[in-house]
Amino acid sequence: MPETEKSRPKYPISVVADMVGVHPQTLRLYEREGLLKPRRTNRQTRLYSETDIDRLKAIINLTQDMGVNLAGVEIILRMRSQVEEMQGLVEELLKRLYEKIQHQFTESDYNEMAGLVPRSRLDIQPVRTVNPTTIEGELSDEKSGRKKKNKS
Repeated sequence: MPETEKSRPKYPISVVADMVGVHPQTLRLYEREGLLKPRRTNRQTRLYSETDIDRLKAIINLTQDMGVNLAGVEIILRMRSQVEEMQGLVEELLKRLYEKIQHQFTESDYNEMAGLVPRSRLDIQPVRTVNPTTIEGELSDEKSGRKKKNKS
């Protein structure tokens, strides 16, 4: 996966600790537990990316605000990652399905389907012709509760 600006490591441990309000030792603990994986420089200095900081904020939210222990955090983060992966797969499958459906329908298929519905109002044949004044009279009679007798 190509490195994006968000995934590029650039923050040392002291800066990240200040940013999120935890002690650097807490970050080291999260790394030992496998919850965070900061990159290391040639001199073994930890560098954190924006992506690492987002993950760290989620860990802090789960542990401090919601009371989840580190084992629970690991499970939740793994499940969250799996859900994101599955969402990507579903999106890809839907895209492929949509493309396949588009390719299956040729122009002749569309022309055939056009025969199922009228193409214009001129193709619609009225069942009977109605005088608009007759309709208005019938409606006002229905409102008043009277029925007109047919004059045949």
